[in-house]
Amino acid sequence: MDSLKSFKPVTASLRNTILLNRGVDNVEPYKLLTVGKKSTGGRDSYGHITSRHKGGGAKRKYRIIAFKKTKIDINATIQSIEYDPNRTANIALLKYDDNSFEYSIAISGMKSGDRLITSDKADILPGNTLHLSVIQIGTIVSSVEMVPGGGAKIARSAGTSVVVVGKEDGMVMLKMPSGEIRKVPENCLATIGVTSNILLKNVKIGKAGRNRHLGIRPTVRGVAMNPVDHPLGGGEGKTSGGRHPVSPWGKSAKGKKTRNNKRSNRFIVTDRRKKK
Repeated sequence: MDSLKSFKPVTASLRNTILLNRGVDNVEPYKLLTVGKKSTGGRDSYGHITSRHKGGGAKRKYRIIAFKKTKIDINATIQSIEYDPNRTANIALLKYDDNSFEYSIAISGMKSGDRLITSDKADILPGNTLHLSVIQIGTIVSSVEMVPGGGAKIARSAGTSVVVVGKEDGMVMLKMPSGEIRKVPENCLATIGVTSNILLKNVKIGKAGRNRHLGIRPTVRGVAMNPVDHPLGGGEGKTSGGRHPVSPWGKSAKGKKTRNNKRSNRFIVTDRRKKK
């Protein structure tokens, strides 16, 4: 079970540090389900920075997660709950009754030895995966597909979940963490329960060095730069740019709508800003 841990304030950084005790098993990752991961440092093939504030950090292996559920009506046993450096949630190593192994996103409350199954006949218990068509209204789910067979896309990060709020005409309405209500086809799969590490939102990094270990480089304010480096730069003293907040390339950064996906607008029942 995950919990928060604080420290004696013997240093300035420890005074403000709150970390998450993830409650994972102390085991090595399953080797056949890991691949090497090369750090790009936020640079493209020319060496140009295309994603700022990235670089350094500890080496990590990528764990291959089975977002697409292909083992239907086959029981699985949780071998271990493990830490994954590539995501906020824990992962679970599953051993199926046909002796195959898979990694899956762990659900809050999971522990080693639990039995799971992907089946429409399964009980509505945390960790079981079913089609939305057989899940009752009001059920909390996570790792939800957006298109049938496309693999889990919705509610995969730590502590996230969506609520089934309605059904009509072969579609199921889901209430997102943002407040948006969206339709997805009823033959999409969803996992019962809330994604693990619910307390992650309470973590306080405590010091800049810990962010560097995570591969996050410093962020410099635009108003602290020179005019050649940022539209808000320059000026005498602490002047604040003289215009509305913008990105380094002059794009508005003050709540301007950036979503441009008209194909899926028809699936949004209620906007996250609570407007029809």
